[in-house]
Amino acid sequence: MIFDVLTIFPEFFDSPLKEGILRRALAGGRIAVHVHNIRDFARDKHRTTDDRPFGGGEGMVMKPEPIAAALENARRRHGRSRVILLSPRGKTYGHATALRLREYDQLLLICGRYEGVDERISRSLVDEEISIGDYILSGGEPAAMVLIDSITRLLPGVLGCGDSAERDTFSRGLLKHPQYTRPRVFRGMEVPDVLLSGDHAAVARWRFLASVRETLKRRPELLTAVSWTAAEEKLLRESGLYGEVCRAGSGNEAG
Repeated sequence: MIFDVLTIFPEFFDSPLKEGILRRALAGGRIAVHVHNIRDFARDKHRTTDDRPFGGGEGMVMKPEPIAAALENARRRHGRSRVILLSPRGKTYGHATALRLREYDQLLLICGRYEGVDERISRSLVDEEISIGDYILSGGEPAAMVLIDSITRLLPGVLGCGDSAERDTFSRGLLKHPQYTRPRVFRGMEVPDVLLSGDHAAVARWRFLASVRETLKRRPELLTAVSWTAAEEKLLRESGLYGEVCRAGSGNEAG
């Protein structure tokens, strides 16, 4: 997959792309990230990318011409591409959106700044606007990195364990179960015995129920989108959690 990032601060991306999973994905050819400096496409000698808003008001607005030129330069001629504007008025980003976007060959990410981007860019050149939460950032660069990281880890061959992404939090609407490692006892708190039993079936049952309990406790609204298998429903009934899950808003029958 190719990520093309349009920004006026290209150096922002230098360090994050040199660490961890992203570094390995780049080195292995699973992804390519091209960072385009919008200033390079400005028409004047001062490389101006913003101007005062028509009608007056505070701040500056990003000009349409440099962004349009940068997009035209970055867009591939083959494969499926999608242009995304990182914007506080966009649809809130989530796991389902990451799964959908990973199917594209190229994502072009426009990082807004100041009071926003000229509306004519949104109307004519942007496929969708995305927000990573109900708060304001100094610019779209951190949001672009969130998309790159979250989508990259969903691509085949990126994670060391083949099914890691499928078992992550939000992969099916449940928070992940609690995790433990050595030492067995830490400040008087012990690792649950079942995790030391060597009984893989028992561990799987414990982890499933622990995931449900964590979701009920922290994010019960997520359960509205979960469908249970017959075996899972049986476990929920045996554990006494089924009624609580239904009351939390799931009410899904076995599927």
